[in-house]
Amino acid sequence: MDCWKKGQSSSWIYPTLILCIYGFFYTMKPLDSFLIPYLTGPDKNLTIDEVTNHVFPVWTYSYLVLLVPVFLITDYMCYKPIIILQGISFIITWLILMFAQGMIAMQMVEVFYGLVTATEIAYYSYIYSVVSADHYQKATSYCRSITLVASTVGAVLGQLLVSLAGLSYFYLSTISMASLSLAFVTSLFLPMPQKSMFFHSISDTPPSTKQGETKASSTNEQPDGQDDKDSVKSAANPSTSPECHPNTAKQQNHVLRVLVQLFKDMKECYGTKRLLYWSLWWALATAGFYQVLNYVQVLWDHRAPSQSSAVYNGAVEAIATFLSSVTSLGVGYVKINWDLSGELALGIFSAVNAGSLFLMHFTANIWACYAGYLVFKACYMLLITIATFQIAINLSMERYALMFGFNNLIALVIQTTLTVVVVDARGLGLDIVTQFLIYGSYFAVIAGIFLIRSICTIVSIKRRKKILCISREPGGQNMMEYGSKEHIISGYTTRL
Repeated sequence: MDCWKKGQSSSWIYPTLILCIYGFFYTMKPLDSFLIPYLTGPDKNLTIDEVTNHVFPVWTYSYLVLLVPVFLITDYMCYKPIIILQGISFIITWLILMFAQGMIAMQMVEVFYGLVTATEIAYYSYIYSVVSADHYQKATSYCRSITLVASTVGAVLGQLLVSLAGLSYFYLSTISMASLSLAFVTSLFLPMPQKSMFFHSISDTPPSTKQGETKASSTNEQPDGQDDKDSVKSAANPSTSPECHPNTAKQQNHVLRVLVQLFKDMKECYGTKRLLYWSLWWALATAGFYQVLNYVQVLWDHRAPSQSSAVYNGAVEAIATFLSSVTSLGVGYVKINWDLSGELALGIFSAVNAGSLFLMHFTANIWACYAGYLVFKACYMLLITIATFQIAINLSMERYALMFGFNNLIALVIQTTLTVVVVDARGLGLDIVTQFLIYGSYFAVIAGIFLIRSICTIVSIKRRKKILCISREPGGQNMMEYGSKEHIISGYTTRL
């Protein structure tokens, strides 16, 4: 029996399967697509203005406050406790959402949901601590794709229950609660990682407990077989292995060293120009995407009030998720030099996103709003997949996780600024239609930045080619040498 359990823990299949089951149940929530009708309907009796200007902004603020400490604690605690915390936070969130009344209670829902989203980093980081590098790609694809499948299932189920069975939104909330409870139970079966990316890296050198052992290792005078004995002793004595022991006092200096190293790694990553531009788009576009995602149901309810019109939010979300998965999958089969064409693609598709948001602002037709949202989400998922690949391909897993977290932090700061200025009642408190005019203009600015950048890159490449052509003319040996050096330097700069 012990051997079977050990085989379970060491295999990449078991933790990946459990994590996928957890990801499915915590994402499969039929109420998500009908949250605005639920809050503004007879169940909660909130107004659109209360939901838009007083309730939803609380999530953005709590998420911003919690993201950095949770990011560090997640790695320090080795992921599993944070995944369990996420499950508990989700259950608390849903209990308040189901049984509490009033605007203050719904603001508390947003506070706990901010904790849920802040701890989501544990779900995407856990697998790298229990799976060998050979299985990173498969495990990552399974864990990410299962959430898309679950989101689609939840949206379709919600739409069928509302449109065909005529169930109230409270029953959708009950089904969502049952799914979240299953997710919490599943999280308890995850094996506890023995290492993490930063604080408990496998590359950490364990402190030597005996001065004689240090001297022997430095002079290479260990007898034959001593290495094997030491490894067995290290396995038997947890204090000498790089496992997770967050309550040890000796960890304080190590934590400080890790934080300094994280800062150095971040400085080096963002000192690379190409990664800097991809990260800039990531932060800017992600901020706008989640802002639109948070408030698009409010716009739909404004165009076709849920109290007097048929609601198709679930069907639209299901189609949008399906299109997103198709576009994300299609990127892997497109043969394009993203080093040369990437910024142009960012500019073009950001312009398409701006156009879809302008359409949602100017049209009064709900179906046109639905179509604009489908285009917007599909284009964003296409670009974020490209950006993720371009950043990850040049970095180790630790540095990718660091850039992922910091990019999302910058995106959240930008999103918070948009919320304070545009949405919050203490700011401009604009109506929902005007908000989407602002969001469309925001993506138009992003498109302009990267279109100008791509044009400058193309002009620079043509200029270098012209210098090389001139250098090949008779008597142009010195010019050729200069042109070659310039090409090499510029090419190196472009790659960076």
